[in-house]
Amino acid sequence: MLKKYTMHGDSGREGEYIQRLVFMMAKPNPKAKMKRVWIDSQTEEEILRGIREAKDLSEYNSLSDSAYLRAKEDYLIGINFSRLLSIIFGRKLAQAINEEKASISIGRVMTCVLGMIVEREREIRNFVKTKYYKINAVFDNFTAEWKVNEKSTVFESPKLYNETGFKKEDDAKKLIDSLNGKKAIITELKKSKKKENAPLLFNLAEIQNECTKKFKIKPDETLEVIQVLYEKKLVTYPRTDARVLSTAVAKEISRNLNGLARNLKQDEEINGYLSKMIEQKYPTDNLAKTKYVDDSKITDHYAIIPTGQGFENYSKLTDLQREVYRVIVKRFIAIFYPPAEFNKINVTVNIENETFYATEKVCTQIGYLEVLKQKDNKEEENENLKDLKKGQELETKELNTKEAETTPPTRYNSGSLILAMENAGKLIEDEALREQIKGAGIGTSATRGEIIKKLEKIKHIDINPKTQIVTPTEKGEAIYDVVQKSMPDMLNPKLTASWEKGLDMVAKKEIEPDEFMGKLEKYIRNKFEKFIYR
Repeated sequence: MLKKYTMHGDSGREGEYIQRLVFMMAKPNPKAKMKRVWIDSQTEEEILRGIREAKDLSEYNSLSDSAYLRAKEDYLIGINFSRLLSIIFGRKLAQAINEEKASISIGRVMTCVLGMIVEREREIRNFVKTKYYKINAVFDNFTAEWKVNEKSTVFESPKLYNETGFKKEDDAKKLIDSLNGKKAIITELKKSKKKENAPLLFNLAEIQNECTKKFKIKPDETLEVIQVLYEKKLVTYPRTDARVLSTAVAKEISRNLNGLARNLKQDEEINGYLSKMIEQKYPTDNLAKTKYVDDSKITDHYAIIPTGQGFENYSKLTDLQREVYRVIVKRFIAIFYPPAEFNKINVTVNIENETFYATEKVCTQIGYLEVLKQKDNKEEENENLKDLKKGQELETKELNTKEAETTPPTRYNSGSLILAMENAGKLIEDEALREQIKGAGIGTSATRGEIIKKLEKIKHIDINPKTQIVTPTEKGEAIYDVVQKSMPDMLNPKLTASWEKGLDMVAKKEIEPDEFMGKLEKYIRNKFEKFIYR
């Protein structure tokens, strides 16, 4: 029998779980020395580094424990509660959706996501538009908007809809009548400069959301594309939650940039950005000192970036694969560009005791926007506010009302739903608990797309193929109502996010697997007892 084994499974929690299962089935020599290879890309040097620096398998036992508990948790909750609710409510559900029979599928994450979708849809459905009326003051070269202040004649008046408008147009017009012919004076003028750095790099959730917006594809399709790019050595590991790089990677980042510069000359746009970096001598050696490098924010893997290699496979890419690759490359290049710079001017105008505000933001240095916002960066400089002075008296050309109305929340698309799942911890109302499970989402980077796909497959949700807008089906809403009446905590991100936090604590050796499993079994047992003895 072999005396030494090297394990090369996918470098992630799920990968660890799968390879351990395979290894168990293979029945290896129990006395053999076992090493684990952990890599961030499929490039030759990264694979060789992974083999060279392979750690003892035991170093990853806590990760394996966490992955096993996740699978066990999903199975126990799914099989027990799906059967329980199907037995109790299945007939009523079938009647509600006009089907001969119906089963109820419950999942630890899946049901919570369904709840998010249904609740958003009902918010939109029950939303009633409300009209209100704003007041604008038109001066020689600009328009300012009225806002109530403590000295205003209508301060805390029941006639106000909010601080910028009235419930009735007549009341807005009465205020206008009281101001007509009165002096308008600039009482405050603030000029400031603002710098805006490029956004952080892509993790899987962010690139999935971006691709949904740009290409109208589902999150699982995005993952499939990036998986191909990863296997072709073009990008780093896709299933990552991190949006930053490690210090070690930052030291070698010139390799990635040089590889892109050598091999992407046929792409005029990207080659232009890289050439400008060289010509303008944009610094690359101080990356470790920026917000784009933070070892504390990396768990299994760093952000998704181009390797600068694998171009022998570039010509074989489909159009979609090439476009997704370009999105990743441009986000990567942008972090080396200087910040965009803006001049901001805030003007306050007083007419009697009423206050009007105007703001102007002018881009003075395009910076990274040259790379990331091609269509939006041609901002023409507005001369309207920059020559004004504090104390200046203005001629009021007109005071008028402007009708406005409240807007309903927007529906999720498949990409924004991924982000909502990643940030589900923020939906928790309890501040202390929210802080406790800070950073915890529902699902994992590797599974979120599949969860959405499954919800669509079992007809709990519909996804518009053209827009990727997500809506619940009649069946989905009926199941939501069943769960809401019987097990409402299954719909609450608090429960799912706290379980995710627990699994993370197992992976970090902060709690023992038995402790987590004990709490899970207790939860399931208590739920069953409530149904039995109710």
